[in-house]
Amino acid sequence: MKLVCSKSNLLGGVQIVSKAVSNKTTMSILECIMVDATRGRITLTGNDMDLGIETIIEGNIVEKGAIALDAKIFLEIVRKLPDSDITIETDASYKTVITCEKAKFTIIGKSGEDFSYLPIVEKEDSIVISQFTLKEVVRQTIFSISDNDNNKLMTGELFEIKGNEMKVVSLDGHRISIRKVELREECNPKKVVVPGKTLNEVSKILPGGADSFVTISFTPKHIVFEFDDTTVVSRLIEGEYFRIDQMLSSDYETKVKINKKEFLNCIDRATLLVKEGDKKPIIMNIMDDIMELKINSLLGSMNEDIDIEKQGKDLMIGFNPKFLIDALRVIDDEEVDLYMVNPKAPCFIKNQEESYIYLILPVNFTTVS
Repeated sequence: MKLVCSKSNLLGGVQIVSKAVSNKTTMSILECIMVDATRGRITLTGNDMDLGIETIIEGNIVEKGAIALDAKIFLEIVRKLPDSDITIETDASYKTVITCEKAKFTIIGKSGEDFSYLPIVEKEDSIVISQFTLKEVVRQTIFSISDNDNNKLMTGELFEIKGNEMKVVSLDGHRISIRKVELREECNPKKVVVPGKTLNEVSKILPGGADSFVTISFTPKHIVFEFDDTTVVSRLIEGEYFRIDQMLSSDYETKVKINKKEFLNCIDRATLLVKEGDKKPIIMNIMDDIMELKINSLLGSMNEDIDIEKQGKDLMIGFNPKFLIDALRVIDDEEVDLYMVNPKAPCFIKNQEESYIYLILPVNFTTVS
């Protein structure tokens, strides 16, 4: 095999597919990137058997062929070569010579015979949404998946399609994040749980243009994302996702309208007094036109008043400040509405149309004076 391509094209492709390369595996072939120039185009593939990414890059194929190269070494070599054309040449013994200007690397590749290409999946249903929308939906929900593998379903996000609406849900046992987006056309009903790792990686490699689109296809065991010259195939998490509808009550005793930026900045300041790992709640004392925020920790205490518009009863309630910060950071509205029932019931942050809903469980603060 012999091919020539620009450093920027090669580096971009290698960075994309290396996100699907396994770090911990007993199969060394899974630590490789497949460079395939057998079908008249240069295709790069990474696949750890749960997540596979394939991308096509521009370049000149002098001689057809394929080679599997150690992803880590290949990426580092390409990254550090001069900004010029790179030539990759292999021989029958898989010796691979990578040259660029006066630099020349020789590494040993592997036969591609044992490499697992992306599975060919029969796509049953597809939806098309803008890259920007998908990136935003992931950004606005991914923070509340669980990083604990004890409950696999919590490490993924529910994608539920009904008619022309897609709902994305994540939860970790203390909070729930929900985003709803309108699709361009009606689709068959669908419910799948997509691994958080997949969504993180897709989000990183999606350019995210508002006028560029991504096609998402579903099969019983896989989800496929196709955009530009890249295809991502991921296994789904199997199992029945949690029934959250009964938790989404619309009853409230207290409603607060507040400036989002002021609220976020205030909580941010309060956390200066909380050491990492400390579980000190921020206490919200809601009165007629004012909400008093206070926090007490071993490092000291902080009090601050914020102007609010209140409907309903006065209320004192405590929260993990990180959970409030995570939700507020991803909301783009200038003002936010908080709905609460009592100090032991969840707080809802949502807009009128309910295109976003953040449910946060309160914490007990009886020990805080």
